[in-house]
Amino acid sequence: MSNKVSQQFNALLARAEQALRARTSARAIHIQVGSATCEQAAGADEVLAEFQKHVAASGRSDIQLRRTGCTGRCSREPIVGVLVPGQIPIKYERVDRKAVHEIFTQHILGGQPVLNRILDGPVENLVPLEILTCGSLRCGWREGKSFVAVLKDKLAAAGIGPEQVRVTVGSCFGACNMEEPSRRSHLLIRPAKVLYRVADEADLDEILQSHILGGRVVERLQVPGKTIGRKFLELYGDVAFFNRQTRIVLRHNGVVDPESIEEYFHYRGFEALTKVLSRGNPKWVIEEITRSKLRGRGGGGFPTGEKWAMAAKSPDKTRYLICNADEGDPGAFMDRSMLESDPLNVVEGMIIAAYAIGAARGFVYIRAEYPMAIRRIENAIAQCREWGLLGKDILGSGFDFDLEIRLGAGAFVCGEETALIQSIEGGRGQPRIRPPYPTESGLWGKPTVINNVETFANVPAIINYGADWFSRIGTAASGGTKVFALAGKIRHTGLVEVPMGTTLRQVVYDIGGGVAEGKKLKAVQTGGPAGGCIPAQWIDTPIDFDTLTKAGSIMGSGGMIILDEDDCVVDIAKFFLTFSQDESCGKCTPCREGSVRMLEILERITTGQGTLEDLDRLKRLALLMKKTSLCGLGRAAPNPVLSTLEHFRDEYVAHVVDKKCPAHKCTALIHYQIDPEKCIGCTLCARNCPVPCITGARRQPHEIDQLKCVKCGKCFEVCRFDAVLRL
Repeated sequence: MSNKVSQQFNALLARAEQALRARTSARAIHIQVGSATCEQAAGADEVLAEFQKHVAASGRSDIQLRRTGCTGRCSREPIVGVLVPGQIPIKYERVDRKAVHEIFTQHILGGQPVLNRILDGPVENLVPLEILTCGSLRCGWREGKSFVAVLKDKLAAAGIGPEQVRVTVGSCFGACNMEEPSRRSHLLIRPAKVLYRVADEADLDEILQSHILGGRVVERLQVPGKTIGRKFLELYGDVAFFNRQTRIVLRHNGVVDPESIEEYFHYRGFEALTKVLSRGNPKWVIEEITRSKLRGRGGGGFPTGEKWAMAAKSPDKTRYLICNADEGDPGAFMDRSMLESDPLNVVEGMIIAAYAIGAARGFVYIRAEYPMAIRRIENAIAQCREWGLLGKDILGSGFDFDLEIRLGAGAFVCGEETALIQSIEGGRGQPRIRPPYPTESGLWGKPTVINNVETFANVPAIINYGADWFSRIGTAASGGTKVFALAGKIRHTGLVEVPMGTTLRQVVYDIGGGVAEGKKLKAVQTGGPAGGCIPAQWIDTPIDFDTLTKAGSIMGSGGMIILDEDDCVVDIAKFFLTFSQDESCGKCTPCREGSVRMLEILERITTGQGTLEDLDRLKRLALLMKKTSLCGLGRAAPNPVLSTLEHFRDEYVAHVVDKKCPAHKCTALIHYQIDPEKCIGCTLCARNCPVPCITGARRQPHEIDQLKCVKCGKCFEVCRFDAVLRL
């Protein structure tokens, strides 16, 4: 069976490569445009259409357009990449129709990049060659000095300045899975796309003389093959937001066409499935996943291998597999991006999981509000069926498995396993008491494994690169990386993938660029509505399931919201509790009634009617709800309240005792007053007041009628002389 599986895979790979050769050329200039929900909302479709007009008008046959998925650099979209053979790839940000004309005429036709439009630019000049070094803690070399410092010293000694070669510290290339830790380092030379493994200064000298000065590749030091982070860093390695991440599940985002199975094959697609089916040993798959220390990325963090093993041991031979793509956290879009940008990776992970547990039928449960993700996962499933990767006798292995899609109506509670199962069965999405757990009695009473999108997306990488490699990336208890949706008061919003154990400081400052507008960091809110607020003084907390729980928050599915000095934590707690109360299914009393009573108390506090006794009631209700609710939604919903009470109690006290909101967010506790010493009577405030409630003669100090004031803050915004005080 092993030979038969390999033969069928090789035939499909050859078919894919032939199709790619027929429609692409290595000598052509490639223009790639991001294509995902967020990119299209920013105008990516119009940008692509405009490029198509320019290419047609030019009459050039050596310019090719292609779509890719979303890179996750949200605030800079649409992102356009221009890949000229032999040159470092150039990425442009916030491209519109006007920018298309400028990029096409000046760069593609004229050969001169548009420096003021470059991603995270503008830049003053471009270097012809870049060296990207591995900054992973697992990389090292025998010499005692800093690898980067030695490299820069050698370049300077050879007369090579920073205007000729730029040295950048990046993240893991995934090239040391077969090497001893702390014995080698790695560097990637762009645009040559050559990855070297370096042990000592002699190796560096050889690379310097032969490659950088002589233009000849040092083959004995070259790392062959397709290491996991390599292609992404070849394209985006010069951008700090990207090169400081370690991309495993997002490795194809912004690299492959999400609707092309041929491109997925080209980047090691279905190699993991072939390896698994060739072995013919489901137990080996479960052992690998267990050794990798992969934990469920949906929020609970349950060991994935253990869950699979429980289902595989069931005496009932009818088993089901479910992918939970019901991503409902406010501000979370990790799963959506994976399904829109690399759906075949998720499908491959599901097929491997199904083989491991012995399931013949699987479901992708996805919310109906994700039309593009639905369309692309449907396309991925259809392509897999056409290529013999889903259905009967997959790759000639004798294994049968097929997938279908079930649409959710957007109920947050259906992210809970048993509620999700009931929804698929056609009932109302409500949780049930556990045990029995789904691995014992799940969908239609049969053993069922449920994992989320990100969990399945990790599986092919673990099989291809090894459980030991994956486990070393993370911490002792949690292997691999975690994807976060970085949002809020941060300079660089977007998707961030970092190794477990990375600190909050590294994410916020090294990748996110720090707090926006020079404000002070107040807290980091993780875990969505079920998470908590971690205060700024705990910024060096490592990101892990256990450490975040100890800090009063949770990992959750991966939401991470940055709060600054202008944010009110009481208001934030009320916002998330409002969401949880609205999404409560109402089945159990602690959640149904407790969330309403807690929200009433928070309303009193934020409107200046709260008392100190309310704080005690709030905490008591939160603890009761956390302990007695039926499902995870109810047990975790009090987290935003409990964590803010723990870390920011003085802010609650200010609301109830001083009747003031220190952050000036709670409207009922704010009033505006005009300083007569500063007011020059320009009337700008009065002219912009919607009520109006501001009176005063021209060139005379004005006054605000507090009884009429609706506290909109317009006067505060428009005053040019800081005469309006917000108190």
